[in-house]
Amino acid sequence: MIRILLNGCNGKMGKMISKTATDFKELEITAGIDKYTEKSFNYNVYENIEKVDVDFDVILDFSRPTALDSLIDYAKRNKKPLVLCTTGYSKEQIEKINESSKDCAIFRSANMSIGVNVLNNLLRKISAFLYEDFDIEIIEKHHNQKVDAPSGTALLLGDTIRESIKEDTEYKFGRNGSSKREKKEIGVHAVRAGSIVGEHEVIFAGNGEIIELKHTALSREVFAVGALKACNFMRGKAKGLYSMDDVLKEK
Repeated sequence: MIRILLNGCNGKMGKMISKTATDFKELEITAGIDKYTEKSFNYNVYENIEKVDVDFDVILDFSRPTALDSLIDYAKRNKKPLVLCTTGYSKEQIEKINESSKDCAIFRSANMSIGVNVLNNLLRKISAFLYEDFDIEIIEKHHNQKVDAPSGTALLLGDTIRESIKEDTEYKFGRNGSSKREKKEIGVHAVRAGSIVGEHEVIFAGNGEIIELKHTALSREVFAVGALKACNFMRGKAKGLYSMDDVLKEK
């Protein structure tokens, strides 16, 4: 049995993970951390990680970037694997994650959906081939309560595209003004409306033909399943930085 400490347990994703975990016989949420300490499931909830007094195997974080420092410090001191599913990290925080992975096992992914990561692998294979004859635009849509834009997933897909292309490219966030599109631009556009769970579309537009690759999340459960699979994968892992690509390779 893999015992999970869930940070952000009383948030929307935390509650979804707790519900979904009941379908995983090899996993158990053994304790939670949240500023709201009401007990919604069959485990105790603590205000912060330093107050946790039960043993566990993996730390799972699906909260806000502000929690990063305390989680990393604890994981390094206690040699606990850390699964980071939160988005919206600053460049400095990402650098801290990368540097800290030299001392403990850290998993980070901008999107926990298996489908999104399969899409990302497809982009790695086709982007360089299509770039010469196609313009590339990314459109992402999320609910009106999402605080970061563009989404971490849109940047994940965009970074994969840019890393696959040998020519210099740059992001164009939104599109306004009076100048025409430049070849080197990769457009990134964010929509925030209603209760959209998550939708990401990559458009390759050429002369007389368009290729569209699209992923739509119909429920937060897809992210919960991915997060729990990551916890299963990370138990006992040596120090280093891991991602959903490693989970897919193991499958």
